[in-house]
Amino acid sequence: MEHPFEFQPFEFPLDLPARGSRQRLTALHAQLRAAILDGRLKAGLRLPATRELALALKVSRNTVVAAYDLLLSEGYLVARRGAGNYVADLLARRGVSRATAPEAGSDRRLAPYWRKALGPMAPMQVGSYTHDFRVGIPDSSPFPFDVWRRLSARAVRGLSKSPPLYGQSEGRPALREAIARHVSFARAVACEPDDVIVTSGAQQAFDLLARVLITPGRTTVAVENPGYPPLRAAFTAAGAKVVGVPVDEEGLIVDRLPAEARVIYVTPSHQFPLGVSMSPRRRAELLAFATAKQAVVIEDDYDGEFRYGGRPLDALQTLDRNGVVCYVGTFSKCLFPALRLGYLVTPPWLHAALAEAKQLTDWHCDVPAQDTLAAFIAEGHLARHVRKMRNVYAERRDVLLEALARHGGEHLQAWPSDAGLHLAAKLPRAVKAGHLIARAAEQHIRLEGLADYAWGRSAPNGLVFGYGMIAADRIEEAIRRVVKLLQT
Repeated sequence: MEHPFEFQPFEFPLDLPARGSRQRLTALHAQLRAAILDGRLKAGLRLPATRELALALKVSRNTVVAAYDLLLSEGYLVARRGAGNYVADLLARRGVSRATAPEAGSDRRLAPYWRKALGPMAPMQVGSYTHDFRVGIPDSSPFPFDVWRRLSARAVRGLSKSPPLYGQSEGRPALREAIARHVSFARAVACEPDDVIVTSGAQQAFDLLARVLITPGRTTVAVENPGYPPLRAAFTAAGAKVVGVPVDEEGLIVDRLPAEARVIYVTPSHQFPLGVSMSPRRRAELLAFATAKQAVVIEDDYDGEFRYGGRPLDALQTLDRNGVVCYVGTFSKCLFPALRLGYLVTPPWLHAALAEAKQLTDWHCDVPAQDTLAAFIAEGHLARHVRKMRNVYAERRDVLLEALARHGGEHLQAWPSDAGLHLAAKLPRAVKAGHLIARAAEQHIRLEGLADYAWGRSAPNGLVFGYGMIAADRIEEAIRRVVKLLQT
């Protein structure tokens, strides 16, 4: 009697001649060889034992042994004593390596933007730095992961009570409602749940906006310079004409906007990376420009939850009366980056197109993560965590400012900043920021330069100090050592 569940040796069928045919060995060898060559059998994969494969294919063991021996002799398999037969690394056998492969992006089958030397984005690693001023990374050590685990388990149990089918591309209703309440309370953003689209972080929000707003080769996008490089990359890849607009102590200089700009990206609450807030006068000018030109303003409020002094200025979305502002938010800074959840608050005319673009991209975000976050917000855990971390970051910011004032003098002059997880400081013209960063790294101090976020000839000479990854009691010593490097 045959067992009802037959062993399947591979994820693809092997079509062998009928029992008794003398071609069974030839067919088995040829099909295994083809599977190795076309990548269905990957390098390093352990093949089934000869007895096991013979039983599964209903052939004699001698047939399988002979097929394996042929593949071994041809170099398609390698035998490891006591461990079996493994698929050989054909590239290594032929002397081919990634180092000798054609330059990435050289193939003309790629779209024009991608026909350049491309490499994987460098992962954000802590490395061996003892004083880490990396920008844009929050401190996750105080995060209530025990609460998150409990809510996550509840979310998974909830899926078992109803069919876990595809969801709405805009996001789970409970999360959209929670986000609408959160931004209304925290940032005075006037919106309803139906205005919210949940995204895989702010970067997907930028990608979706580029998809629906850009006509390749025609649409001009104005971005802050210095500004956020991944946003610039998303719109450039979509075929936009990206133009940098300078920034001063009042934020984006509206008078410098090109007349043909139809999309304008700004970080008005905490300009990235200089840290200044856009003045009320500039906000009014920007909204007037966008209304007159029928342009779209993308307001990126990436760390607006953390403010340390003075009355927070209204979000552009709050001031908008003509449906020109699309508000982008993220939970990467107030919770943790690995969560990969963000959101768009859209004007009515833009919502349907973005929802459809989201569906075409990945249909919707992870459902258990959405349900967990919705409960985390609704039960007040987000608000409590933000209040706690605001105090933590406020202390670090104060220590950093005091250290810059005490030790920096004329060497490091901080830009005004009342929010966020970083602040910038100007360097003297005679000091080369890149050289200083390299010397600081030798002393295990991680710094970033303002020039990393700018392009063209207007790159400012200065440093950006993130204080999400460094404890308050390590800041002053680091600044003292950096200034000493400046003076030598």
